[in-house]
Amino acid sequence: MARCDFWSHCFPARTEAESQARPGDMGPRARRTLPLLLLLLLLVRTVVPQGRLPRSHSLRYLFMGASELDLGLPLFEALGYVDDQLFVSYNHESRRAEARAPWVQGRTSSQLWLQLSQSLKGWDHMFTVDFWTIMDNHNHSKESHTLQVMLGCEVQADNSTRGFWRYGYDGQDHLEFCPDTLDWRAAEPEAWPTKLEWEVHQIRAKQNKVYLQRDCPQQLRQLLELGRGILDQQVPPWVKVTRRVTSAVTTLRCRALNFYPKNISMRWLKDSQPLDAKVEPQDVLPSGDGTYQGWLALAVPPGEEQRHTCQVGHPGLDQPLMATWAPSSPSALVIGVVSGTVVCILVVFTGVLLRTLRKKHASRGVARDYVLADCQ
Repeated sequence: MARCDFWSHCFPARTEAESQARPGDMGPRARRTLPLLLLLLLLVRTVVPQGRLPRSHSLRYLFMGASELDLGLPLFEALGYVDDQLFVSYNHESRRAEARAPWVQGRTSSQLWLQLSQSLKGWDHMFTVDFWTIMDNHNHSKESHTLQVMLGCEVQADNSTRGFWRYGYDGQDHLEFCPDTLDWRAAEPEAWPTKLEWEVHQIRAKQNKVYLQRDCPQQLRQLLELGRGILDQQVPPWVKVTRRVTSAVTTLRCRALNFYPKNISMRWLKDSQPLDAKVEPQDVLPSGDGTYQGWLALAVPPGEEQRHTCQVGHPGLDQPLMATWAPSSPSALVIGVVSGTVVCILVVFTGVLLRTLRKKHASRGVARDYVLADCQ
């Protein structure tokens, strides 16, 4: 059975550096959930425009839990993200929403936060009921199992919206809600009993649609207003192309570093024309300091490296960046060799000088001790 592949809009994993550097660290429980989070991570890929990339925004909630606590997870735990910024967490034990971003921490008494807390408590109950329904339809009662739910919405640059509500069971695709048709798409045959059971309750389907198409976008806009100046910042990438040569293939790698937000586009051109050939897909990962890094690789014939150009588009750029591989100049290589040789000579000379001085100092000390002893 295929692993999760419908989680096309994912939550960024927090690196250890981020966990230590950011206020409101979620502690040991959140770190224990990292393997489950990594299971859900699939990276967003975008289409390259011919100018500045439009900026879209998203609100996403990730729910996860285990039927038994031996997996290190509580029965229910929730993480909420605006774009790629973690802003709230909730678990079944505390039954309390906790702010996880500085731009939210001072607003926990607002009406928006109270509504959010009530929603999370409601989802806590819904998650438990859904979990046992799915387990019962699988005839699972004793073994430990996991359930993951991802729901939320996106508001595009043209103000259009799109909602998503997906379930994953034991790390595999399970069910996806379709708001336009008010039904559920089964990702595997085992999901059909739950699909049929849930589709009988049209009231729930209508409530889901209202949340995805009205309530979620409204809450997202309120959160964006709350985080103005932080969530709308744009840091353009620094781009570099490197080459790796092996006996079998020559590979060019285009790296985009230190950019924010996460959405970026990368593609290869040959002689200024887009390549139709398939290339290794790009990966976009957190750098640990709040920015992101991505890369795109391409195998090329030896000697044709400089015919290929990497084109990078990002919301922080007015025009796409173009980068090509540049071979190291012979003069730079000679300077590097000479510099290395000089450094080695200096190190050896310094070592010999220090050893000589130590020997002289030691011999003087011995002579002085001998004379003092002889005077007595």
